[in-house]
Amino acid sequence: MARIFTEEGLKKLQTELEERKGALRQEIAGAIKEAKEQGDLSENAEYSEAKRRQNENETRIAELEGMLKDSVVATKSKSSSVVGIGSRLTVKVGSKELQFEIVGSNEVDPSQGKISNESPLGKEFIGKGKGDKVEVAAPAGTVKYEIISIK
Repeated sequence: MARIFTEEGLKKLQTELEERKGALRQEIAGAIKEAKEQGDLSENAEYSEAKRRQNENETRIAELEGMLKDSVVATKSKSSSVVGIGSRLTVKVGSKELQFEIVGSNEVDPSQGKISNESPLGKEFIGKGKGDKVEVAAPAGTVKYEIISIK
């Protein structure tokens, strides 16, 4: 199944992969070599920790390679009149204005206003335009949003 990313999100993953395959791998290899030089590996906490870090790093590298292999960059519409993946929108909820960016499910970061195109809120926003009103069921009741701007 293809994973959808914004261009920014895909670059972030590629950078992480490069760092993990390069500098981090070398750093861990150095730690393992240093720990081996200390002698008895059965009671060597530094060696055990370095091997644990190596395992975590290699697991993440495999994850990233799998994600990147199946990735698709969402093409942002030339027109900013309709919400799509990559759109940044300002909405009004009651008297408050909130900012959201619609991203692929692998890039979600609610603290930064990045919501998934697959989330209930993201699904409601997709395809809507400026001035449209959206209602989303939430645990505290239905929340009404009005789209003020789309970039």
